[in-house]
Amino acid sequence: MEQSPFPYQGPLKPGEVTGRDELRADLAERLMQRRVTALLGPRRYGKTSLLRRVTADLEQVGPEPIWIDFYGLTSMADVAAALDRGLASTRGPLRKVLDTVAGGISLRLGVVGVELSKSKRDRPEPVALLWTLLDVLVKTAERNDIIVVFDEFSGLANAKGATSILRTALQHHYRDMGIVFAGSDPSTMRLLFSDRAQPFFAQADLVEIGPLTDLEVLDIIRDGFEDTGRDPGGSAARIVSLADGHPQRAMQLADAVWQQTESGEVATDQAWETALGEVRATVDAGSERLHALLPTGHQKTLRVLAAGGSIYGTAADAVNLAPGTASAAIEALTGNGFLQNTADGTVIVDPLLADWLRRRFPL
Repeated sequence: MEQSPFPYQGPLKPGEVTGRDELRADLAERLMQRRVTALLGPRRYGKTSLLRRVTADLEQVGPEPIWIDFYGLTSMADVAAALDRGLASTRGPLRKVLDTVAGGISLRLGVVGVELSKSKRDRPEPVALLWTLLDVLVKTAERNDIIVVFDEFSGLANAKGATSILRTALQHHYRDMGIVFAGSDPSTMRLLFSDRAQPFFAQADLVEIGPLTDLEVLDIIRDGFEDTGRDPGGSAARIVSLADGHPQRAMQLADAVWQQTESGEVATDQAWETALGEVRATVDAGSERLHALLPTGHQKTLRVLAAGGSIYGTAADAVNLAPGTASAAIEALTGNGFLQNTADGTVIVDPLLADWLRRRFPL
């Protein structure tokens, strides 16, 4: 069975990442110059995929990547286990160096999670273990040219004291390795690097990942269809319009149309309608649940923005949205990644959520 050229569930492989050429070059330069960087952007916006492409490109000329995923942390033990998994997941010569360094201090990589799952009497102390693992990372950087990607870095905020330990362990070694922090919770990421009370205050340059341009989305669609002997026809423009630069949603919509188009054929209007219906069927229930969990003021603000109205205009009046409530909602929704500020104003990040809102609550 032929594989779709539009994978949208999970990060892309490095060779599948296209677009954002300027940002990709900027990140590569920062990492090579040892400029500590924090990459901010909404969830499912392509941060991990982009960094995989950047680190894969750089690996061809020297530095080897180490990926540490801090998603879903709740304790110091989780932090230590995440760091261990990242170190243990490396391969080739770099893994041999890591094992040599770890062996020199009687540590075996890849078994920390097992050790921490033992009874309280038998398991190692998580904080001490975290310091040891960070020492392995630092000493490896002294021997090898490495890039460390701390993915979902905002998750570290859930483990009290973890950011202080990480900052203390790394601050004197920023020039020994390339470091990039990536996170999908914009408000937490900004807090971690911009609040004077935080250990990582002013410790990294903040770089935001924006939406793809319409041309980039169009190129992705056309290339994917053409490479598999198909023609997207008029659906390409429809996908570009609805996706509004959202990488994952663009791929999801393109995949749905591709599935409706036989090899050697042009996507028809019916193919687009069927594909759109199928995509909506997969996301509408989640949009409804998400909407139901939000405060009323947030719901009204999203409705107004989805309809293209002003939170201070007639659309706001139509839903009884007070200016003060709207302003507070904008700040909160931007902070948690529902909204994003662009050259065209404040927009809903997920275009399919906006699409659902327009259909569910027409103004």
